[in-house]
Amino acid sequence: MATSVREKQTVALKRMLNFNTPPLKNAAAEPVWKVLIYDRFGQDIISPLLSVKELRDMGITLHLLLHSDRDPIPDVPAIYFLMPTEENIDRICQDLRSQLYESYFLNFISAISRSKLEDIASAALAANAVSQVTKVFDQYLNFITLEDDMFILCHQNKELISYHAINRADIQDTDMEAIMDTIVDSLFCFFVTLGAVPIIRCPRGNAAEMVAVKLDKKLRENLRDARNSLFTGDSMTAGQFSFQRPLLVLADRNMDMATPLHHTWTYQALIHDVLDFHLNRVMMEEGGGTDPSHAGARPKKKTKKTYDLTAADKFWQKHKGSPFPEVAESVQEELDAYRAQEDEVKRLKSIMGLDGEDEGAISMLSDNTAKLTSAVSSLPELLEKKRLIDLHTNVATAVLDHIKSRKLDVYFEYEEKLMSKSTIDKSLLDVIGDPDAGTPEDKMRLFLIYYITAQQVPSESDLEQYRKALLDADCDLSPLNYIKQWKAFTKMASGPANYGNSGVKPMGLFSRVMNTGSQFVMEGVKNLGLKQHNLPVTRIVDNLMEMKSQPETDDYRYFDPKMLRGSESSIPRNKNPFQEAIVFVVGGGNYIEYQNLVDYAKSKPGRKVVYGCSELFNAAQFMKQLSQLGQK
Repeated sequence: MATSVREKQTVALKRMLNFNTPPLKNAAAEPVWKVLIYDRFGQDIISPLLSVKELRDMGITLHLLLHSDRDPIPDVPAIYFLMPTEENIDRICQDLRSQLYESYFLNFISAISRSKLEDIASAALAANAVSQVTKVFDQYLNFITLEDDMFILCHQNKELISYHAINRADIQDTDMEAIMDTIVDSLFCFFVTLGAVPIIRCPRGNAAEMVAVKLDKKLRENLRDARNSLFTGDSMTAGQFSFQRPLLVLADRNMDMATPLHHTWTYQALIHDVLDFHLNRVMMEEGGGTDPSHAGARPKKKTKKTYDLTAADKFWQKHKGSPFPEVAESVQEELDAYRAQEDEVKRLKSIMGLDGEDEGAISMLSDNTAKLTSAVSSLPELLEKKRLIDLHTNVATAVLDHIKSRKLDVYFEYEEKLMSKSTIDKSLLDVIGDPDAGTPEDKMRLFLIYYITAQQVPSESDLEQYRKALLDADCDLSPLNYIKQWKAFTKMASGPANYGNSGVKPMGLFSRVMNTGSQFVMEGVKNLGLKQHNLPVTRIVDNLMEMKSQPETDDYRYFDPKMLRGSESSIPRNKNPFQEAIVFVVGGGNYIEYQNLVDYAKSKPGRKVVYGCSELFNAAQFMKQLSQLGQK
C-alpha cells in the first residue's frame, strides 16, 4: 500500500467533487462552483476527511442534507452523494420534477440496483430532465476512515449491525443474512477503494466465518466478470501497491470480551471512554457553575463546544497513543514554549518603542527589524499553535477530572493485574464497596473483567457475595446474566483468551514540572506507564502474518478469491510472511485494540496493520448492549 486507505478515500472523494475527473494540478484555475447534496451516511464519510474550507476550495459553495428544505438554484450543477435507499431515490425524483438544479451528478455510496436506476430514469423522463442527469456513478465508498490505519463501517443505523443485533437469542436467519450482507457490502467497498484483493483468514463457527464466506463469494464474482471487474484497469495502475497482497483477518468480538470493558490509560482511548467522542470529534460542555463574585447570580449557561482531532494536528498524532500522564506533561511543555515565543515578540516590540504601532510601520524600519519581522510573520503559525494547545488543555483537563473523581488509575491498574494474572494486593470486594471509587458502571466493568478472566468460575456462594455488593453499589446486574451464558458457551468452544503478560510499571512520582506551576493538578493520580504486550486480537494477527503455527489459529479457514476453484482448506498457499494486514472485528471494536495493533506494527519495521470494526463502542455503550442481551 503505497498510500493509506485514508488518502485513497480522500482522493476518491475529491475526484467525485470534481465531476468524477481527477482534479487539475493547476491551482490558478477557478473551480466550477457547485452544490453538494448528501444524506447522513454521506456526511459521516466526508466529515472526518474534508473540512469545510477544503470543500470550498473545491468549489462547493453549499452543502445540504438531501432531506432538508432546499430552494431551487437553477444555474448550478449539483453533486449528490448518498446511499441508494428507497426514500433517497424518491427524493431525487422529486428534485428532478421540481427542476432544482442545472445538472445532476448522482453518486451512490454503495452500488445501486437496476430497478432503482430505472425508477430514476422514468422520473427523469416524466420531468423532461433526461439531459440534465449528467452522470450516475457507484462510488463504492461505504465505510468511514477515522485514521490512516483505522476504519469503521457506519455511524448511522449502527444498531442494525451491532454486537447486540448479531448475538440476540431470538435472531431469525433472514435477519442474520441481512446483517452479514451489510457488513460484506462495506468491506467490499473498502477493498475496491484500497485496490487490492485480500487473502482472507477467519475462525470457524461464528459470525466472522459467515462474513468471510460471503465476502469471498462477492470478490470472486466481481473478478469473474472481467468486463466490469472493479479490480482491474486504471485503478490498479502499477506502482500503487506491492506485488504482495494484503491479509484480511476476520475476528469475532466474542473471542475477547474483556478488552472492550477495560479502563484504559492512553490518551485517545481515554477520551473515547469518558467524553463524547465520535467521528474524530469531541463534544464537551464548558462553563457552568455560578460566578462566585456575584452572590445569588443565575448559574451560567453551559455551552457545548466541539473540537476536531485531525490528522493535521501534530500534537494529537504524536500523543494519541501515549499514557495520559505523559500527555499532560507534553501539553504543559508546549504551553511554556508558546509563552516564551509570545513574550519574545512583545519584548522586541517594546525595545523598539513600537507597542502601539501597526504592522505596516514596523516593516519600514531599517534592517535591525529583520528579527521582529520574522517574529511577526510567524504569528499566524503561533496562533494556530495556541489554538491546538488550548484544545488539548481543555480536553486533557476534562479527562483528568474524570480520572480523579472516579479513581480510574486504580481501576486501570487493578484490571491490568487481573488480565495478566498477576498478584493482587486488594480484594475485589473492597474496590466494589469503596463509595469514592468510580460510578456503579465502573464497578460493574471491573467485576465483569474479573469474571471473564477468572480461570475458575467463582462458586455460587462467592458470586452471591459479589452480587450483593454490586447491588449495594447500585449496579445493573443484567450484563452479568449475558456474560454468564457467554462464558458457559465459550468454555465448550475453547479456553479463556490469554491477555499476554501485560501490566503496568509505576513510573515514580510525576516530574517536578508537573507539580509546580502546571495547569494539571495531578495530585493523587498514579503515574503509570505501559508495558508492551499483545491483546488477543494482536496475537492472532501476529500468528497469521508471520505464518506461526499456534493452536489458537491453526484451524482458521483460508480463502483466496483469486483462485479459480474455491478450495476448502485451512492450508495457506503462500509460505511467506505478509507485509500488510487488515484486521476486522465483527461485532464491534475499540481504541484500546487499535492502539495495541499500532504499537505492534511499530515494533515490526516494514509491516502495516489496519484496524477496522463494524462499530466503535466505548465501555458504556458496550455495557448497554450487554444489559439488553442479559435482560430476562
